[in-house]
Amino acid sequence: MLTKALTIAGSDSGGGAGIQADLKTFTAFGVYGSSVITALTAQNTIGVAAVHSVPPEFVRAQLVAVLSDIGADAAKTGMLCSAATICEVARAVRDFGIDKLVVDPVMLAQSGATLIEAEAIAALNAELVPLALVLTPNVPEAERLTETRIATASDQRIAARALVERGARAVLVKGGHLEGDDAVDVFYDGRIFHELRAARIETRHTHGTGCQLSAAITAQLARGRPLAEAVARAKRFISVAIAGGLDVGQGAGPANPSAWREPPD
Repeated sequence: MLTKALTIAGSDSGGGAGIQADLKTFTAFGVYGSSVITALTAQNTIGVAAVHSVPPEFVRAQLVAVLSDIGADAAKTGMLCSAATICEVARAVRDFGIDKLVVDPVMLAQSGATLIEAEAIAALNAELVPLALVLTPNVPEAERLTETRIATASDQRIAARALVERGARAVLVKGGHLEGDDAVDVFYDGRIFHELRAARIETRHTHGTGCQLSAAITAQLARGRPLAEAVARAKRFISVAIAGGLDVGQGAGPANPSAWREPPD
């Protein structure tokens, strides 16, 4: 049977993040990918030059078109610019009974460009976080969602617990922005904390890593893997993708999903 995953996110014209990175990652895991585009970005390896938001009613039209026909074994969200778009996505998740939802709360581009309206953060917390099977913020995103400072793994645990208390069934607080020889992600399944460690790779080619990691989790969930196993395998995947990062353009090139070779079950 064909395994299907859906990404609901923005388009990166440079191909390293967003919809483009998600679809490449789905393919790396042998999963058929469909997409709902929420925003267009004029973007390259140096930064984001412009953002054009897709009207919420057209986001809704895409969601209905895909889910009423193709369906999805799992879905993920990425760049959702406005509160209205977030509400439309949440409505479709409820209407079509999407249970395996990965919410990547994209707020800032790697270059520092803001990708979400300020009032949309409240909508994200209220509408989408409670629908998430797993929420995957990096440290700056977790800080904005919880309004707390995160500097240590202990702080990551506090933020993860707070986000589960808001309704997410599980949370992965990614630690790539913190100092240390290892990149430490904290995964909380609502009962137990797990620390996922990987040696930090010295490279500037890390564009799209958050998108690719959440897409890898989504692909694994679509294939029927338990959440903890999907997260652990996605962590291994992103280390391989970063190690194989592509020297494209003049700035930060993307991590490379094609470097991953899916091991047999």
